[in-house]
Amino acid sequence: MSHGPQKILIVDDEIKIVEVVKSYLKNSGFSVCEAYSGIEALEKFDKENPVLIILDLMLPDISGEEICQSIRKKSRVPIIMLTAKVGEEDILKGLHIGADDYITKPFSPRQLVARVEAVLRRASDAMVPLSGYISFNNDELIIDSLKREVRRQDEVINLTPNEYKLLLTMVKYPDKTFTREELICLAFGEDFEGYNRTIDTHIKNIRQKIETDPKNPRYILTVHGVGYRFGGE
Repeated sequence: MSHGPQKILIVDDEIKIVEVVKSYLKNSGFSVCEAYSGIEALEKFDKENPVLIILDLMLPDISGEEICQSIRKKSRVPIIMLTAKVGEEDILKGLHIGADDYITKPFSPRQLVARVEAVLRRASDAMVPLSGYISFNNDELIIDSLKREVRRQDEVINLTPNEYKLLLTMVKYPDKTFTREELICLAFGEDFEGYNRTIDTHIKNIRQKIETDPKNPRYILTVHGVGYRFGGE
């Protein structure tokens, strides 16, 4: 493991933005490489191996969405989208194709640095579940994603495909509080038919199956006024 500064790749065709973001990130102890087009971004990504990418969606050659998709085929590196688009559709679409967070222009560079730090913290946790086998609370709950199997106290639990996707999504980002919209977007993407309250029904069903006491859940916690988070240890 190299313990040098973590390298961030900034992709934006506006030189001014790149310069400002770069100086703020450097002041916060990161090293920075930059790309001003999509093609350059993909080359730099392969060559520099950054720990995080700040990606503008409006690039002269390839769209940010396409870059995001092509990077996601080979890497789980965190991606923060920069977008002038503020439509919820655009943002949800960006999160669906694999961005971890987004920030809308114009933005404060300080806020962007704070987002970078938060996403990196989350990513270091999020890497864990990509191992095929995770257990919580001394093996009380086991998720074996290679077998696509969930076991509670060694009994296999029958979750529906949607329940399984939801559980896996929450487990991937421990301690993150999800809104219903984020859960829909991350777990189901474009395929979702129905209202966001459907999520509540799914959550209720998962609790019935995985919690010892569904009324006092240990795993799927409600965060009042916001949504849900995963609380297993």
